[in-house]
Amino acid sequence: MKTYTSFAEIEKDLRQLELEKEIAKEELKIVKYNFEEFLKPVNWISSAFRTISKYGILMLIKKILK
Repeated sequence: MKTYTSFAEIEKDLRQLELEKEIAKEELKIVKYNFEEFLKPVNWISSAFRTISKYGILMLIKKILK
């Protein structure tokens, strides 16, 4: 446990903890936003379309090489 010798030290540490708390809140907001974006149906459809198109291109190349 830290021993404080003045109120200035206490206030400084409290301010630092307050800023760390605000930073953590903002980081959580970013994570929440990214997660919400990931769950949107449009993103799922575009991901599926990209996967299908890659698979289709591979199948086309395979047929050409046969």
